[in-house]
Amino acid sequence: MRETGGRGQGPGRGGSGAGSQGGPGAVRRTPGGPGRSGRQGGAGRPSPDDPPRRNRPDDTDRRPRPDDADRRSRPDDAGRRDRPDDAGRPRQDDTERRKGRQARGDDPFDLPRGLTGAAAQESRRARAEDTVPQPRAGAQRRGPRPPQGPPQGPPRADSRRQGRRPPPPPRPPLVLRLGNPRRRINIGLIGMTFILSIFAGRLIQLQGLDSKIYQAKAADQRVISETIQAKRGSITDVNGHELAVTIEAREVAIDPSKVPAARRAHVAAVLAKELNKLPAEVTAKLARVTSRYELIARDVDPVVADRLLEQELPAVTTKKTYRRTYPAGDLAGTLIGFVGNDGTGLEGVEQMRNSVLAGRDGKQSVEQGRDGQRIPMTRSQRQAPVEGSDVRLTIDRDVQWAAQKAITAQVAASGALSGTVIVMDVKTAQIIAMANAPELDLNNWQKAGDTSYVNRAVSEVFEPGSTNKVITAAAAIEARAVTPQTTFRVADHIRCADQTLKDSHPHPTKVMTFKEIVETSSNVGTIHAARRVGDQGLYTMLRNFGFGSRPGLGLPGEEAGLLPNHTSWSGTQRCTVAYGQGVSVTALQTASVYQTIANGGVRIQPQIVAGTTGPNGRFVPSRPGKQTRVVSQATAGEIASMLEGAVSAEGTGTLAAIPGYRVAGKTGTANRYDQQLGRYNGYTASFVGFAPADKPELVVLAVVQKPAKDIYGGHIAAPVFKDVMTFAIKSRKIPPTGPSASPARIGAGQ
Repeated sequence: MRETGGRGQGPGRGGSGAGSQGGPGAVRRTPGGPGRSGRQGGAGRPSPDDPPRRNRPDDTDRRPRPDDADRRSRPDDAGRRDRPDDAGRPRQDDTERRKGRQARGDDPFDLPRGLTGAAAQESRRARAEDTVPQPRAGAQRRGPRPPQGPPQGPPRADSRRQGRRPPPPPRPPLVLRLGNPRRRINIGLIGMTFILSIFAGRLIQLQGLDSKIYQAKAADQRVISETIQAKRGSITDVNGHELAVTIEAREVAIDPSKVPAARRAHVAAVLAKELNKLPAEVTAKLARVTSRYELIARDVDPVVADRLLEQELPAVTTKKTYRRTYPAGDLAGTLIGFVGNDGTGLEGVEQMRNSVLAGRDGKQSVEQGRDGQRIPMTRSQRQAPVEGSDVRLTIDRDVQWAAQKAITAQVAASGALSGTVIVMDVKTAQIIAMANAPELDLNNWQKAGDTSYVNRAVSEVFEPGSTNKVITAAAAIEARAVTPQTTFRVADHIRCADQTLKDSHPHPTKVMTFKEIVETSSNVGTIHAARRVGDQGLYTMLRNFGFGSRPGLGLPGEEAGLLPNHTSWSGTQRCTVAYGQGVSVTALQTASVYQTIANGGVRIQPQIVAGTTGPNGRFVPSRPGKQTRVVSQATAGEIASMLEGAVSAEGTGTLAAIPGYRVAGKTGTANRYDQQLGRYNGYTASFVGFAPADKPELVVLAVVQKPAKDIYGGHIAAPVFKDVMTFAIKSRKIPPTGPSASPARIGAGQ
C-alpha cells in the first residue's frame, strides 16, 4: 500500500524511493503537476527496459495545445496548470523543466536506485497515477474523459493518519491578459471617423447650405444703412416771398454709458446752458447709463452744435438735419400748416402737398466696426437724395396781412369767438387771402391747442343767412318765375306750416319789387319768390352753386356743408332754406357763390396753389380750375345790379361802401348752431361782395362768429369787408370804373 504522508522521517532517498524524512515512496503533490520526492531521500534512476514516458497514455508531460494560453486565463482554469485530457502531449517547457530536475536529481519519474523488475514497474505506475491532475470542483470537463484508475492524489485518510493536514495547493501565478491592439486601433479609428464626420457635416452646413443666411446676418451686423434726409421745398406766396423754408440744423445726442460718473454734472450743466434745456431734463437722460443713445435736442443751430463739439464733451455727437422755419410767423398759419419732427406735413398746405415738398430721401450704407467707426477700404453705397419742389401759392402776402389784421381787430372789438376773411380773384377763382382769427403761430405750433390748427375758412360750417338769398334770386330769375321788377305784397311776417316767420324789423305791409326785396334783404319777400320756384327747383340751384359738396381746394379738413334733400325738408324748412337757414355751408362755399355771380354765372373751382418749381428751377403752373355754367350771364348781371343796391345808402350794407368804387354785396345774419351744446347759441354775422360791381375783379367775404356786442352782418362784418377790399384794390392797382348804381328805396330786414 502506497503512503502519501508528509515529509518522511528516514534518511535521504532510499533504494525503495522513500520520501524525504518520511515513509517509503512519499510524494508531494503540486497542483496541475507531478509530486516531488523528498528532498533528503535518495532516488533511483529508471530502468533501461522501461517504456518511454512520452508514449504512456497517462503521461502528464504533453505538448501544449494552441488554446492553452487563453484557457489558463479563464476563471474556471485558475488553480490548475494542465487539463486531464492534455496528457500525452508533451510540451517543450515541461521537457526543459524535466531535464533540469533530472540534473538536480529530483525528477519524480526517476526511480530509486536499486529498484528493478516488477518493483520498478510498480513504482513507475504509482508515480504516474499520482501525477494525473484532478479537475477542480465545478469545472466543466472538456475533451475526452481520462481513463478510470486509482484515486488521484495522496489519500486524505493517510494524511489524517499521519496527524497532519495536507498543505494547500499554491495559488497559480496571476496572468495579465493584454487585449488585442488591432481591435483597440480599429475602435479608435471608428470613433475618430465619427467625430470628424460631425465636424465635416457642420462645416458643409455653414459654408454650403446656410452660407447665404449667415452672410446676410453678418452683413446686418456690419453694414449700417443711413437715410440721407432730403431738403424740403419752400412754400412761397404768389410773388415768391417765403412763407415756409427749410434751413440746415443739427441733432445733438449723447451716449450716457461713456460719460464718467464724475463728469455727468458738468456735462449736464453745459448741455442745458447751450441748448436752452432744463438741467434736470438733461441730468435724467445722462442717468440712463444702460442706454447707448439719448437725443438731447433737435433743430439746433449749427453754430451752437459746433461750439459744443469744441468743448470736447465725452460721447456727444451731432447729426446733420433740416429745420422748418416760417419767416412770417402766424401769417396764414392755418392755411400753410406745419410739419412734425419726422419732417412730414401735418396740416394745411404742408400736408396737402407733402409728397411734392418732401422730395425723396437718399440712402447710404457703410461697414463699421464694433465701436461705430467706419472700416476703411470697405464697400460703400450712396444714393443721393432728391430735394423737394417749391410750392407757390396764390396767396398775396400783403393782402393776406391786411385781411388777417382786419379780422383780428374786429373779433377783439366785438368780443366774438372767431372770424374768417377770404379774398378771391373773380376771373380765376384763385385765393388771394385766407385769414382766420385767432391765427396759428407756426414757429410755436406745439404750444397751441388742437382747435388752433383748424382752418375755419374750409372746415367750419354755419348757416349762411341772408347771403344765401342770391341763390333764391338766381333760381327764380333763371326759371323766369320772376323778374327784377316783379312785385309782391310783403308783410313783416308770414305763416309757414305751424310757425310764423318774421322779417328782422317790423314794417307795415307794402308792395315791393323783387329787386327791392333783395336790396333790403326781406325774408318774407324771399319766401314769396321761392314758392314760385318750388322746393325741387331751389334745391337744384343750391346744388349747382356747390352746396353739399366740397369746393375742391384740396386742403385738409375741407367740408362739404349740409344740404338735405328737398324731399326731407320739413314744413318750416321749405321757407327758411330760401333765406339761408336750414342749410349749412363753409366760408369758401359762400365766397364761391359770389365769384360765380361776379363771373357772369360761371363757377370756377377754387385754387390755392399757383404752381411748383422743381430742383431744376423750372416753374410748372397748376392746371386751371374746372369751369361750370350755373346761370346765364343775364341772370348774373341782374343779380349783380340788385347786390349793388344793397350797398347803397338805402341798403343794409352801407358800411361796406368804398368811395370812388362801385361795390356789390350782401349782408347775412343767422342763428348759430353750436355743435358742442347741440342747440342754437349766438349768431353768425357776415358780409360778402365784389368790386368793382360793373367790372368785378375781387370777391371778399368776412364772417364773424358769435359776436357779443352786435349781431348784424351789416354792422359787424361789413366794415371788415370795406377795409380788406380797399387795401386789395389799391394793392392790385384797380382803378375806379364809373358812377354807382341807383340806391334802394326802402330797408327791411338783414
